[in-house]
Amino acid sequence: MSDFTIKTATQEPPLDTAMQVIYQWNYDPEVDELRNLYVKATESQWVAERDLDWERPIDHAKFATTPLGSPLPIEKCSYWKSLSPEQLWEVTRRTASFRLSQFLHGEQGALMVAAQLVNAVPHTDAKFYAATQTMDEARHVDVFAKYIEKLDEIRPIAAPLRRVLDTTLETGDWMKKLVGMQIVVEGLALYSFKDMRALTEEPLLKDLLTYVARDEARHHAYGVQYVDRCVPCLSPAERLELEDFALEASRTLIDNRNQQAFLGEILKVWSEIGIDPGALLACLHEEMEELTRDEKKGKRLGPVQGFVIPTLRRCGLLSERVAAHYLEFLRANMSRNLVGDDVEEFLRYLPELPEDTAAWVLGELREV
Repeated sequence: MSDFTIKTATQEPPLDTAMQVIYQWNYDPEVDELRNLYVKATESQWVAERDLDWERPIDHAKFATTPLGSPLPIEKCSYWKSLSPEQLWEVTRRTASFRLSQFLHGEQGALMVAAQLVNAVPHTDAKFYAATQTMDEARHVDVFAKYIEKLDEIRPIAAPLRRVLDTTLETGDWMKKLVGMQIVVEGLALYSFKDMRALTEEPLLKDLLTYVARDEARHHAYGVQYVDRCVPCLSPAERLELEDFALEASRTLIDNRNQQAFLGEILKVWSEIGIDPGALLACLHEEMEELTRDEKKGKRLGPVQGFVIPTLRRCGLLSERVAAHYLEFLRANMSRNLVGDDVEEFLRYLPELPEDTAAWVLGELREV
């Protein structure tokens, strides 16, 4: 007898969404850059089972180079350096499992948003491209799930990420879906993929991130090119509303309160192997001044000021009004990576977007 069921133990109740479906009876190219992106996407498809060596075991020694992803200099403190090699392997793989699980859950959110965009966007070229992205995101869910299961276990989604995904899925405004997913979520993910891929020496993970990052750079380009075309057509009120939607999505993902909750989840993972969170944080607090003494202000911009906000500026969604709000919450949450004491200076020091995002994320261009 078949074990197939419609309802499974791992699925949640349906999320109510509001979305219009738009037919488009013109099948000729309308937006050349999006049609070109669609063609590039079809030519760049890869097969996870064929192109990644899943028989290769994870290299423990090389995996130790995989970054923890913490905004705090945890790996430099004396408590951390006192851990045994066995403890370091366990904490690194479990932390990476937690981080990769967030990538995995984000990819599922992107899969569903891309599928919505096929229905909701009004231009044929944009529908075609969104269909290729839907296929890409399904493949990303597949490969991240496979890798995590080789490494450890899939961890639950972090609450801030869930809120942004839900908000993006629930909105009936397709431009908000584009901005929330293609620019904010994909932009932050690209930055994380770039860092993890550059620093890890684990061969399978590096190969996986190379394939995924190439796709994600294309997804980001779709958002930039399409939103850039559409924003001049908006009324001032519509543009303001879209600016605020991007601001709230960014704020949700990097708010200190949410970051503390995120760190709390990681500390729970570490306590599973005998690391004392209290002792670790006490050591970090005691040594913080010495650990950060050589840091230079603005040495490296964080992902929001370094990539997401420049993307919004490129798309015409960064008025001085909303820039002031970004400056305020970045100062409160990410002061170590902030450049600019006032709005004018903040805007002046924003970097330009790389011309070739794929080359940038793969380390073939200078840092943004």
